[in-house]
Parts: sequence; structure tokens; C-alpha cells
Amino acid sequence: MTQAAFAEKVGLTPDKLSKSLAGVRRFTSLDLALIAEAGGRTVDWLLTGREPLRPAFAARTTAGATPRRGRVSDAADRFTAAYEVLELLGRPPKLPSMPSVRPDTKRFVDQGRQLAQDAVGVLTAADGHHRTVAGLQTDVLITACTQAFGVDVAVTCLPDAVDGLTWQTDTFRLILIGPTETWTRQRFTLAHELGHILARDAQELVVESHVAPGRQKDLTEVRANVFASNLLMPAPEIRDRFRQVADRHGRLTVEAFSELVVAFKVSPSALSARLSQLRLIDVQSEPAAHYRGLTTEICHLLAGATDAFQRQLAWAAAQRFPVRLVAALYKCYAEGETTLRPLASLLGVDVDHLHDLLDPAEPDSPEAAVSEVEEGDLIFQP
Repeated sequence: MTQAAFAEKVGLTPDKLSKSLAGVRRFTSLDLALIAEAGGRTVDWLLTGREPLRPAFAARTTAGATPRRGRVSDAADRFTAAYEVLELLGRPPKLPSMPSVRPDTKRFVDQGRQLAQDAVGVLTAADGHHRTVAGLQTDVLITACTQAFGVDVAVTCLPDAVDGLTWQTDTFRLILIGPTETWTRQRFTLAHELGHILARDAQELVVESHVAPGRQKDLTEVRANVFASNLLMPAPEIRDRFRQVADRHGRLTVEAFSELVVAFKVSPSALSARLSQLRLIDVQSEPAAHYRGLTTEICHLLAGATDAFQRQLAWAAAQRFPVRLVAALYKCYAEGETTLRPLASLLGVDVDHLHDLLDPAEPDSPEAAVSEVEEGDLIFQP
């Protein structure tokens, strides 16, 4: 391709391209984005010669088959590419300070508990309505985590057997969780992955399967599980609610237990394990075994909260993109700093289709924009 033909392809005059290549005229960020797009490269490669940032693969699975490396990398690449664009444009996402493991806390279990207490304090202090973490619906909890800790969370399709991906660098903090009908597991996975972020465990891409409360061999997984349990079911709140429902029902009945499941938005097995840890029930007792055998749906039915169950179910099965990341890419496009391709790639849609949605073509004439209506009564359409 001649230089003149290439200039036309990227929307520059041959004169401007020639001056820019000679160092007389500076390339704009939009020029670089268009040149990179035409050449099948990244802006970072044009400026530095570096290959795009790609995650190191570190699978940490608690059960099930290990996912294929390529499919996991593909899931992460869409998001890391968006961070690369923002960093090159000088608009990396803000990363507020966040709680960390205290040097004097040696045991991993104690570290998870301490991190959760600090995180609960940050989240509840930031909430203007003074709600508890248990009182936050999962989508609201995600927004709160983004605002408080600078963690971008997406609900997106992941490889089979993968519940979540976590990765953090000096410029971003990312959590990906998969859509599912088991919304209590999704909520626990979110909390578990946040524990990895706060403990700085995810310097390499962490890939996890079947995240759930239970015994783990990896101490970082133990810490993340303890963190998740204490974040979603803080000891003071559990004890207070336990006394309330036990007093109202006379004892911890199945109905009272179901109320706790609904209140804390966790699975019956997770709640049963937490009550046992706090010595509120005997894990070996027959009632405890019965509680663990209940389903989340049955508990909501017994508590008269089937509508809440259906709302959580619908939300957990839907995809969600990190709002902050999407908004930042669109702002860069609107201000002429890049093309729509980075945003289209992040959303997984065709760039031309996205362009039509955001910049619809004007009608050929004013008359074409007005539909003809026969004379008669006015028509009101909602």
C-alpha cells in the first residue's frame, strides 16, 4: 500500500501523514488509534514496540476439571485490552487505597477475618443509608465494591467449570464471575474473589472452579473463604439476628432458619456452617443436618420471600459489564481520542452495529422523519 493510500484509509491527508512521520506534526491519539486499527496492531505497540499485556495463567481450582488455557485467556483479554487503551490515553481507572493484611496477623484464618472486618467498615461507612452488607443486593454490592475499592466487576460468560477470575496489577483490579442460576454461589464467589484482591493474592490471573465454603488445602483459598463468610455474615450481625428470630419463634425453627437465609442472602449450607462456627448451633445435631439439606428456594418459600428469590435469580443469570470501564471508553470516543473498536471489543458486539446505535444516521429529509397519519382522532401511544 502506498503512503497516500494508507493516509486515505486512516482518514488523514497525505500531507498530514507525511509531516507526522517526519516529526513536524504530532500524531493525535485518534490518529494513532486509527493507524493501529488499520495495521492490526495496538497503540502501545506503535509507541513502544511492546506486545499487549497478557495474563499469566495460574489456575487455582477447588474442584472439577482444569479449564483450557486459551479459553481462560480469551475471557480476560477483552477486559485487559480495555485497560491498556485507557492507560495509553492517560485515563487509567482510579485505584483508591484499600484494607490490607496487618503485619502482626500471622494466621491466614485471622487475616481473612480481619480483612473482612475492615472491608465491612469501609462499605457500610460509604453507604449513605447505613445499610449492612447483608442488606445490599448483589448488584448494589458490586457497585459499592467498585466505588470503595476500585474493583471492576463483570458478570460474563466464562469457560465451563469456572466460577470466577481475579486479576490485579498496578493499574487495575478485576473480578469476573459467571452468570448462573445458583445466585448464592455467585454472591459467595464475588466475596471470595474480593478477598483475593484485598489480600493481594491475584498478582497473576487466578482461575477458580466451584468456589464454596469448606475445607481447602491452599492457605490463600482458606483466607479468601474466611473473608467471604465474615463479609457476608459478620459475627455481630449473625448473633443479633439469631437472637431476634429465636426469641420470636421461641427457638431456632426451620422457619426461623429460613428467615436468616433470606436476610443474609446465602445458601442454607453456608449459613449452617457459620452458625456452627459461632457456636450458635451444634453442627452434629439432627436439626443442623436438616438445615443443611434445605435449598435456598425452599427457605425463601417458607419465609414468604419468593419474589426476592426470583429477583436474585433473574439478576444472577444476566450479564453485566463494569459500568466504570464502559463509561470511560465511551468518553474517550466521544472526545475524539479513540475509535469505537475498544468499546465494541469489550462489549463483544460488532463495531458497525455499535456505531449505528450510538450515532444513528440522520433521515434523508425532514419529511422522511415524520410518519404520515390520516386525519381523524388523535392517537396516543405510550
